[in-house]
Amino acid sequence: MKYTKVSADAFKHLQLNAGVLLSSFTPAQPAVVDSNILGETSGGVSFKAEPEFIDFGDDIDNVPKNTKELKRIDSMTVTLSGTFISLTATLASKLVGAADVSGTKITPRLTLASADFADVWWVGDYSDYNDDVTATAGTGSSDGTAGFVAIRLINALNTNGFEIKSENRGKGTFPFEFNGHFSISSPETIPYEIYVAPGSAVVNGASG
Repeated sequence: MKYTKVSADAFKHLQLNAGVLLSSFTPAQPAVVDSNILGETSGGVSFKAEPEFIDFGDDIDNVPKNTKELKRIDSMTVTLSGTFISLTATLASKLVGAADVSGTKITPRLTLASADFADVWWVGDYSDYNDDVTATAGTGSSDGTAGFVAIRLINALNTNGFEIKSENRGKGTFPFEFNGHFSISSPETIPYEIYVAPGSAVVNGASG
């Protein structure tokens, strides 16, 4: 069958597993540090960037609806949602949204502070190479690198509120929905970025 096909590179372009949520990540030097892991999740993570459009031609006679020259993006709602199954004082304060932490005590606030908004990263495995592999020294070979897909949610704030659901003979769950936020200082900056980095195998005899 002519069109019942899968590309030969299909497996190189798959995003795998649930990924991890981080407070910090550097795509140019990718690494996952335990202290940057926000918490463990269950059921995966969902990301959505949903634009709202204005059609300036909608009320003009003789102009078809959805004419591309007259369409504009009015706003963008960016969310990262899921369920945590682990909790620390730091994560609890993030889930509350506006809160102060003093030792083991988290005190909610009715006013937002600039520090309540912080980047959240989701990073997941990508492509057919999912581990960093160090080349043998002295061979002139290059290291193999793990592929990843990363999403940076900028100025993130949990807008879902703090919620805990306990379960008999089970784990407590903590739903979240982080929203990315624009800033007055850079109103044209959409509050998210995407990185798609294929992995690579050890290349024998490479220079450097």
